[in-house]
Amino acid sequence: MNHLAPFLPRQLPPELSPLADLATDLRWTWSHASDALWKHMDPTTWELTENPYVILQNLNQRRLDELVRDNVFKAQLDSLVQAREEYLSHACWFEQCHSDCDINGIAYFSMEFGVGEALPLYAGGLGILAGDYLKAASDLGVPVIGVGLLFQEGYCHQILNSEGWQQDIYPYNDPATLPIQPVAARDGAWLHVPVELPGRVVKLRVWQARVGRVTLYLLDSNAPLNSPVDRGITGKLYGGGKELRLMQEIVLGIGGWRLIEALGLDIDICHINEGHAAFVTLERARSFMERHGVDFWVALWSTRAGNVFTTHTPVKAGFDTYDRPLMAKYGREYADSFGVSRNEIFQLGRASRDNYDTFNMAYLAMRTCGGANAVSQLHGDVSRRIFHDLYPRWPRHDVPITHVTNGVHVPSWDSPWADRVWTESCGKSRWLSALEPMAPAIEALTDEALWEFDARERSDLVRYARKRLLRNLSQRGADATALAQALNALDPNVLTLGFARRFAEYKRPNLLLHDIERLVRLLTHPERPVQIIVAGKAHPNDMTGKRYIREWAEFVRRPDVRAHAVFLEDYDIALAQEMVQGVDVWINTPRRPWEASGTSGMKVLVNGGLNLSVLDGWWAEAHDTDVGWALGRGQEHTPEQDGEDAEALYRLLEEDVVPMFYDRDATGIPRAWVARMRASMARLAPQFSTNRMMSEYMERLYLPAVRAYRNRCHDSGAIAHSLQAWETTLIAHWQGIHWGNLTVGGQPGQWHFEVQVYLGDIPPEFVQVQLYAEALDDGPALCEPMARGELIPGAINGYVYTLEVAASRSADYFTPRLVPYHPQARVPAELALIAWRS
Repeated sequence: MNHLAPFLPRQLPPELSPLADLATDLRWTWSHASDALWKHMDPTTWELTENPYVILQNLNQRRLDELVRDNVFKAQLDSLVQAREEYLSHACWFEQCHSDCDINGIAYFSMEFGVGEALPLYAGGLGILAGDYLKAASDLGVPVIGVGLLFQEGYCHQILNSEGWQQDIYPYNDPATLPIQPVAARDGAWLHVPVELPGRVVKLRVWQARVGRVTLYLLDSNAPLNSPVDRGITGKLYGGGKELRLMQEIVLGIGGWRLIEALGLDIDICHINEGHAAFVTLERARSFMERHGVDFWVALWSTRAGNVFTTHTPVKAGFDTYDRPLMAKYGREYADSFGVSRNEIFQLGRASRDNYDTFNMAYLAMRTCGGANAVSQLHGDVSRRIFHDLYPRWPRHDVPITHVTNGVHVPSWDSPWADRVWTESCGKSRWLSALEPMAPAIEALTDEALWEFDARERSDLVRYARKRLLRNLSQRGADATALAQALNALDPNVLTLGFARRFAEYKRPNLLLHDIERLVRLLTHPERPVQIIVAGKAHPNDMTGKRYIREWAEFVRRPDVRAHAVFLEDYDIALAQEMVQGVDVWINTPRRPWEASGTSGMKVLVNGGLNLSVLDGWWAEAHDTDVGWALGRGQEHTPEQDGEDAEALYRLLEEDVVPMFYDRDATGIPRAWVARMRASMARLAPQFSTNRMMSEYMERLYLPAVRAYRNRCHDSGAIAHSLQAWETTLIAHWQGIHWGNLTVGGQPGQWHFEVQVYLGDIPPEFVQVQLYAEALDDGPALCEPMARGELIPGAINGYVYTLEVAASRSADYFTPRLVPYHPQARVPAELALIAWRS
């Protein structure tokens, strides 16, 4: 494919033409080597936007001519161009460590991508994670492309009115002002991807954004070739009702795979970031079916192995579901193209065969992906519970969901001060390869060095918060007194707490306001003052969340706390970067287990910040007493416990956090505090980085997926045909299985089990008989295959199965079970049949 020229307001002088490549490569969102160059070009615009693309678009010709004559500037530009070329061409982690794995490509599908504020196509943590994933893939050289949607309006922006109520603002994402380029087809025209909707064909324009080595492709329905209604499909991220959401998910999934084929990309793995893009698995199978002349089920068996599903949802209510009439309206003709009944396709998104009400996108993803993962260890347990309905009669721990705990792209979130400390300790390439042990280098840092960089970060944050607060107040038309007070808010030498996230009820954003007067006393203590910076948006339709924001807005206006507490409006990537770089303690108060992972607290680690959090999501894995503080004891939280948890939070702050921060030695250094900083940085920052996350995806999901996918597609899908015949036989004859006698004997220390099994019309090699015992005392469950022995006399296809096991528990704990078996199948992920001997 060719790419049309970048959208710029005028032709750049030839000497400055490399600026277009630098500005349209979003690597500048995490590599700040070019910051000084952009600031030199236009200090005012840089101060307002920190967006090179905006600077390039708004420079007048006179300033361009000046830069052409500026030899120092041109030398700096040449140096940056050379550095970028070296970054793009140097041998990277993937080439060095996985040169023999032969992955052609990974397509990462997500409804939102939070790469940077220059491309505002995200709502929250899901999008930020997707953006960090792309950046890590670029740094590590993993052959990834991103596939998403270009929304005319991203998630809402926030301003507060004079009474503190959130007002929702939706600026238009004008493609001409975004660092993206249209993609041209082979004939030179703008590439359009067709997607059929009832009674018409929608043509989707294709854009690309460069994220270092990675390309992010964006589908856009806002084309003149479409009707006004269809132009609005990609109108607003998570906007509209069910029908619009369904159309967006059709465009993302079906349109996304058609985009891959139109580009001629060789993709082995489709990685679905949440269930929004699950239709891609159907379209991939349909394409395979047509290309290889096989039926749909063989095509699904072939392609399923190459699909990976990441679920982020901690409750069933969070899944996208659609009722049968709506699915019939949009899926009738599409389902007919598979050559099977519409009901069979609909069944792929249902919990069970007798549920005819709703189609669940997450269930579709589980049934059509070879691998599935949650985003933290605790979330893995939660996910196995909420997906248990798809695997009836299977023990919950057998539900086929592993976990890969999220991480953050560290270079996107470290402060200049932290970057200097890590560079001097661990080298410039520390986040460009597999994680070598960094702990010794960080542990060798002196207390003085750590405390000094921490103070610099806090000072930067206070300065930034004052400016942003001043801008917020000015937009509301605040008087001169309020503006003057904003310039004196906060203190660079005071313990600084940070709380910033989406204001949703389960996150309990107002837990700190449970006893307002106690919080006031904490903040205004004469010897040990504390200050807090709060930020966050509520969903436009969430009045409870908006009420929480109003309560904070009222609190920070109190004369006695005005200097100690601020609420900064319009929480976005830019604000998050500043906050995580400068706070001393990051506070997180969700109701466990509703925080699937959470990544905001991970972002403070590299900057020396400490976490005080409920033991939910990632913190349940990370917490230890020498790296931060835990709120609660790991129990599940109910609304009735809010008062108890608020009391515990106040007590932690009053009795532990604040005293430790202010307990200084003769040189003014809080040695115990700095020790926690050092332990947190050394142990947790590498562990909860995208480097570790990407390595785990590669080893645990991608490499097995590629091997299975290639194996199944080999020889015109011969293995897939075998798997389909195996599945058909088992489903048709499963009810014919029945059990005979079970006998238990043995000798001291050993049990000997024998069980009779009558398989009916099922070949014995199609199944496996196992001896199973539930886990005891947090240990693993026991599950061992039993050996097939002699035919039962007088029986047709009946066998005796035997096994000897250690008599570590009573024989009553053991139960024989029968499950499908095929050497190339994943059970129960791909076939959830099971028969127990009752």
